[in-house]
Amino acid sequence: MNPTVLRLQGITKRFGPLVANDAISLDLQAGEVLALLGENGAGKSTLMSILFGHYVADEGRIEVFGSPLPPGNPKAALAAGVGMVHQHFTLADNLSVLDNVTMGTEPLWRPVSRRAAARARLLEVAQRFGLPVQPDATIGSLSVGERQRVEILKALYRGARILILDEPTAVLTPQESEALFATLAQMVAQGLSVIFISHKLGEVLRVSQRIAVLRGGKLVAEARTADTTQAQLALWMVGHAVEAPQRRPAKSVGDAVCVLDHVSTASTKDGGQDRLREVSLTLRAGEITAIAGVSGNGQVALAELLSGTRRAVSGTAQFMGRALPPSPARLVQRGVARIPEDRHAVGVVDDLPVWENAVSERLRSPVFSRWSFIVRRAAARLHARRIEKAFDVRGAGLMSPARSLSGGNMQKLILGRALLAPEQVEQDTDNKKYPNRAPRLAAGPPQGEAAPSGGSEPRAAGSVGVPFLIVAHQPTWGLDIGAVAYVQQQLIAARDAGAAVLVISDDLDEVLALGDRVAVMHGGHLGEARPAAAWTREAIGLAMAGATAPQRPGAAA
Repeated sequence: MNPTVLRLQGITKRFGPLVANDAISLDLQAGEVLALLGENGAGKSTLMSILFGHYVADEGRIEVFGSPLPPGNPKAALAAGVGMVHQHFTLADNLSVLDNVTMGTEPLWRPVSRRAAARARLLEVAQRFGLPVQPDATIGSLSVGERQRVEILKALYRGARILILDEPTAVLTPQESEALFATLAQMVAQGLSVIFISHKLGEVLRVSQRIAVLRGGKLVAEARTADTTQAQLALWMVGHAVEAPQRRPAKSVGDAVCVLDHVSTASTKDGGQDRLREVSLTLRAGEITAIAGVSGNGQVALAELLSGTRRAVSGTAQFMGRALPPSPARLVQRGVARIPEDRHAVGVVDDLPVWENAVSERLRSPVFSRWSFIVRRAAARLHARRIEKAFDVRGAGLMSPARSLSGGNMQKLILGRALLAPEQVEQDTDNKKYPNRAPRLAAGPPQGEAAPSGGSEPRAAGSVGVPFLIVAHQPTWGLDIGAVAYVQQQLIAARDAGAAVLVISDDLDEVLALGDRVAVMHGGHLGEARPAAAWTREAIGLAMAGATAPQRPGAAA
């Protein structure tokens, strides 16, 4: 039995009436990988924030290497040997690897930076843990996998002996993930202890020795990895069995809903290189087209173009047989639903309450407003409650600001806004009649514009209004296994009802699970969209890295 390096005892944290952590006790041993699992809102982030000093627990204590850890002091956590690698990298692209690693490690009053000594230490740490780097390379010139290597080195350079990895493979190619797992094994062999947070249960079973599961703020299960299965983990996480959506071919593929022909976009104003270069793509009714690729290779530009927030500088883009308007409001009106990648910056307005965010994209609809500027608050709040219930959005309530939601619950709110059509409200809570001026907002074309022929015409199915086009950019990012299955089922149901669905994802499991056709984006270029059966994981991984691979033998063209 290895010695205990970290002990959390009776950690409790409350936010008003919400108990985020309820008397959690947990140990971590030297040279161990402990996987921490839980659905969205289970309390994982809160617990790690307490450990790292960002929050102060209401009850309980923490010991690191046998010594009490002062609460609410990130500097003390770092000094005690606790390091954290966040899912979103915190690196300066215009600085070198050495500058990023050493930033903040030297006192401001020192007149000369000891770069030679820092370089020697960086190279020593890199060699020891099998993380080769070029100290003088700029971060902007590195691949995503290399940037993550730098993030890990930042923590190790500062003397981390306990490393928290938050969704470490979320933006890596399969080959980069394999390299990370090999590095992780080498680090653990040298005595480093790791808390591994991930929603990918296959990875958890592969890299960890022990697993702890949180649900509803409580520690509900601990087990040796060898003694459990994916099905058991899912049951512990969500409290019931979870069935992944069954892959089935599209029922009936219709005509083109959206066509891009050699479309290019300009670089962003800040000089960002996420752009399209001569991209051609056809999205058809009743079909899911999945785009794979490492983040930063043009996916944002493609999603923004189809959402109306970016213009094409060359080529042609058509939606429903007409020019694609560079107007988000017009596209929503014409039947485009969007699920943006950045939920904080683009998906919601953090300071507005949940109910306002739930109707923000359709606020000028007669369902939610009179004369386009008097808000029907009762109708809007009723619809927000429907989203909250249907998509299991958990938080402090509809009146609380959106920033109070966890990342996963914020994503559920956005998904509900995109996929759940408002019902016509007959009366509000005061029993005041609304004029029945508009049908339910199942998405459709403006008056006088024809629907696409062939396949299933998009229409309301039950309580869900099906748009003509759904642009889903990282639709399940940060969601737990139960929510992932639910969201994927909704996208498949929308496809079967006749929507054209574009899924842009860094998760190869998701790409292969959902895509009827799959294409890979690299350097702003988009490869041919081929049937999913024509691809292997290895071939997609190579294409994501800019290489080419032969098509799977015998695959349909």
